[in-house]
Amino acid sequence: MAQTITNKSSAHSGGHGHGHEPEHHHDDHADQESMKTFGFWLFLITDCILFGTLFATYVVLRFNTNGGPTAHELFEMPGVIAETFILLTSSFTSGLAVLAMNQGNKKALIGWLAVTVLLGASFITLEVTEFINMVHEGATISTSAFLSAFFTLVGTHGLHVSLGLVWMIGIMFQLSRRGITNVTKRKVTIISLYWHFLDIVWIFVLTVVYLMGVM
Repeated sequence: MAQTITNKSSAHSGGHGHGHEPEHHHDDHADQESMKTFGFWLFLITDCILFGTLFATYVVLRFNTNGGPTAHELFEMPGVIAETFILLTSSFTSGLAVLAMNQGNKKALIGWLAVTVLLGASFITLEVTEFINMVHEGATISTSAFLSAFFTLVGTHGLHVSLGLVWMIGIMFQLSRRGITNVTKRKVTIISLYWHFLDIVWIFVLTVVYLMGVM
C-alpha cells in the first residue's frame, strides 16, 4: 500500500516537473533574445564612437588640401541630394516593414524589406559613381589630408550601408523559410534600428561634409 502511494506521488511529482519544463525553456529563450538585443546596443555605441572620431578628424583636416582640389570644387550637390532622398526614403520603407511585421503580414514585410534593399543599393551605386568621378579628376585618397579624411568617413558609412544590405537580405531568406517568429521579429527590429542609425549619420555627413564644403 505504502509503495503504491509512493509510486503515485513520484508519478505526480514527475508529471508536475515536466509541465514546467516548456515554461523554463521559454524564459531561457527570452533571456537569450534580450542579451542579443543588448549586444546590438553595445555595437551601436561603439559605432557612434567610431563615427564621432571620423567626423572630428575630418573637421580638423578639411582645409588641408595640399594644393589639390577643394571641397567646393569637387562636390556636386544634385547627386548628393539624390543620395539623401533615396536613403531617407529607404528609412521610411524599413519602418513600413516593421509595421507589416507587427500586423503579422509576412508578405508585406518581405516586400518592404526588398524595396529598402533596392533603395539602399541605389544609394551605394550613386556613392561609388561619385568616388569614381573624383578619382578620374585626380582626387584620390592619397592626394591630400582632406581627401583622406573625406574618403575614410564617407566610405566607412557606405561600407556600413553595404553590410546592412547583406544583413537585410539574409533576414528576408529567414523570414521566407521560418515566417514571423520571436527570433525573426528581433532581427527585423534590430536591422530597422541600424538602418535609422545610418540615416542619422548620413544627415551629419550631408551637413558637416557636403553643405559646409560648398559654402
